[in-house]
Amino acid sequence: MNTTRLFDGETDRYSFDFDACTIAKGFAQVDSEQDASYYGTWANPHKFQIVSYCEGDITVQKADNGTEFAEELRKIATWNTEQGYKPIGIDPGFNKELKAAFIELGLSELLH
Repeated sequence: MNTTRLFDGETDRYSFDFDACTIAKGFAQVDSEQDASYYGTWANPHKFQIVSYCEGDITVQKADNGTEFAEELRKIATWNTEQGYKPIGIDPGFNKELKAAFIELGLSELLH
C-alpha cells in the first residue's frame, strides 16, 4: 500500500464530494456516522485508491491490488465500529458499473 499525506487548510470535504472524488471520477463515498464537513472518506475500486479527509489532513492510499484494497476498506469499517461510529457503508450512488466493481472485489456486504 502506497500512502501519501498532504495538508490543505483551505478546503473542506465538499471539495472532494463535488470535485476530486465524484462518482463520475470513479469514487464512492465510504459513509459512517462520523461524516461531517471536516471529515470524509472515498474509495475508487478501479484505481484501488482510498482518499480520506479530516480537518485539512488528506491521506491518499493506493493499494497494489484488489485484495489489498478490499482488506483496507474492511479495516476502515472495523475501526469505525470499534470507535463507536457505525459504518453506514459504501455508497456507489445509482452507478451500476461502480456498484458492480465493489461487488466483484467481494465487498457487497459493505455497500448500502
